[in-house]
Amino acid sequence: MKIIDSKKLTNLKWLNMFNVSYIDKNGDNKIWQVASRAKEPKCVTGSFAKPDAVVIVPFHKSKEKMVIIKEYRVPLADYEYGFPAGLIDEGETIQEAARRELSEETGLELTGFIKVGPPIFSSAGMTDESVSIVYVECDGEPSKDDNEGSEDIEVIFVSQKEAAHLCNDSSLKFDAKAWIVLSNFKIPSQSLQLRDTRRDKTNK
Repeated sequence: MKIIDSKKLTNLKWLNMFNVSYIDKNGDNKIWQVASRAKEPKCVTGSFAKPDAVVIVPFHKSKEKMVIIKEYRVPLADYEYGFPAGLIDEGETIQEAARRELSEETGLELTGFIKVGPPIFSSAGMTDESVSIVYVECDGEPSKDDNEGSEDIEVIFVSQKEAAHLCNDSSLKFDAKAWIVLSNFKIPSQSLQLRDTRRDKTNK
C-alpha cells in the first residue's frame, strides 16, 4: 500500500474533501475520498503529531461528579450527549485549547490537568481528523454566557450511577468517545492528580 498524492475537491473554511490517489496491495491504482481539516490530507504530509481538536473529560471537584454536555447537533437533527470539545487554534497548545473550550462551552474553570492523551482517530474510513482526550479537574458554576449562536448546550453533572443509567438508555444519541469513557467512569485517582495546578503553565 502506498499513498501517491491528493486532489482538493472543495474550498471551505473548516473541512474539505480530497481525492487521495494510492496503490493498493495488488499494485492497482485507486482513489479514496477523505475529509480533512488540514490544508492537505495527513496521509500525504505525514503530519500526524498534533491533534486537530480536544475532547475534555472534566471532573467537578466540589460536586464530585463528571461533567457532560447535551448539545444540539445538526447532522443528527437531535441532541447528542458528550463532552466539551473544540478545534485547537493556530499556535495554541492542547492545554490552552482545553482550558478555553471548557470555559466557552460550560462556563466552568479548569483547575488542574489529570492526563493528556495522544492524538486518536475515531472514523478513519472517512476522515483523518484526530483529537486528544484531556482529563481535567474543574470547579465553578455552569454558564452559557460564552456560547455562540450556533451552540445549544446544556451542562449536566453525573455520578457513576447516573452515567451508567445514561449509557444504558438506547434512546439517547451519544458521542462514541463519551459513551466509552462514561461506561467505564471511575472517580479519578488522587495519585494521578496534579496537586500544584500551577504546573500546567509549564506545559503551555
